[in-house]
Amino acid sequence: MPRVKVAIPAQSAFEAQLPIRITDLNYGGHLGNDRLLSVLHEARVQLLAHFGYSELDMGGTSLIMADVAIEYKGESFYGDVLTVKMAIADLHKYGFDITYHVVNQQDKEIARAKTGMLCFSYTTRKLATVPEEVKIKFETNA
Repeated sequence: MPRVKVAIPAQSAFEAQLPIRITDLNYGGHLGNDRLLSVLHEARVQLLAHFGYSELDMGGTSLIMADVAIEYKGESFYGDVLTVKMAIADLHKYGFDITYHVVNQQDKEIARAKTGMLCFSYTTRKLATVPEEVKIKFETNA
């Protein structure tokens, strides 16, 4: 099976800076793979807040993650401050992708990732369409 490859767009819509905590380290002394996913989650929450949204209220709908792909590129250690450069990609009727380019303070690449996000009603437990206001914000700022 071929290795996962995540394409990173040239432009980012938002950047988050996140410190690596001692609790983010695994037995190898570096950022654990499960903790990287948590870093991406925090960055995504900050991206949505930047646009005036949250995962539970994005212009009248909510979000659910459909998939995730992570391409590990380097180690990160306690005390690192990671910059997560994010972009919105592949906007469609029911959702979009978020790409994440993670680098440390020396601009060393740590990871590339993509999450597939779908609009979702937690009341009806069904997919929802991307609200028009969200499309406009994402298309003009992505």
